[in-house]
Amino acid sequence: MLDVSDAVRAEIGEAEAARLLAGENAPGSYDCTSCRGPGDPNREPTSTVLFVGEETAVLAFAHASCIPSQVVTVSEEQLQGAVRTITGDQEQQGAAVPAQPQQPPQPQPSGQEAQEWQGTPEGPRISPQARQAVLGVTCGQVLLDDALHPAIVVEPTGPISRPGSDSPGDDFLPLLIEQGFLPVTDVATLPSPIRGWSVLLAMGELHAILQPSHDGGDQSVAWWQAHRPLPVTDGWRSAAAGGRSVVVYAAPVGSIGQQPREDLLREALEKAAAGGLLVAGLMPLAGT
Repeated sequence: MLDVSDAVRAEIGEAEAARLLAGENAPGSYDCTSCRGPGDPNREPTSTVLFVGEETAVLAFAHASCIPSQVVTVSEEQLQGAVRTITGDQEQQGAAVPAQPQQPPQPQPSGQEAQEWQGTPEGPRISPQARQAVLGVTCGQVLLDDALHPAIVVEPTGPISRPGSDSPGDDFLPLLIEQGFLPVTDVATLPSPIRGWSVLLAMGELHAILQPSHDGGDQSVAWWQAHRPLPVTDGWRSAAAGGRSVVVYAAPVGSIGQQPREDLLREALEKAAAGGLLVAGLMPLAGT
């Protein structure tokens, strides 16, 4: 009952995939890399999840109901940190396997800054793909169509330029619209789903926002990754688990700011939308 996706199979090779499916290298039991609950690949559908760094990769296992089989690209540093948090004891849950050479992700705004509604942001830490700015990420709940929904608000710390462009302008919103985000005219309305993107939540903490691979394959790549897993409130986590989706808003630098309360941030979102400075998309939740 083990699922090895085409993306995972391409990374680990046909021989290793065959051994997994034959039960030779599959665990008799495991702790789900998403919800941390016990799992048994002989009794319930199980996904293989491959976390890939620059030089190594970690193969982990999860309930198929929690997260589909996929490849998640992370930095080598995060493979030693965030991925270890996701997978727990690697000796019990997965095996280290050589990573195949990776195509670099399509240059997109990316960063490592994150905060809670009333928390303080982590120190700015700019990734190689994000020399222009760091992305600030805030988690909270918003009232949409008379129901509370979990939301993430993304705002850079500076203007985002189009890859290869020397223009001093800010291309953050146009870049996102090209990726499927849509302008928000009414904050009270649930935005449309955005194909291929997802929000990775594991062990009750936010790890990443994933986007489709630039080459159109099944492999997901991280558009944003938390420097450290970002805790979320019980209400946010429960709402995300119940609806299996998260609303992701994005606005250019200076549009939202660091608001200490949800009501103040709601006002900032409405002001940004009124000024044509807000885009959004509804993303499925990967993990619990």
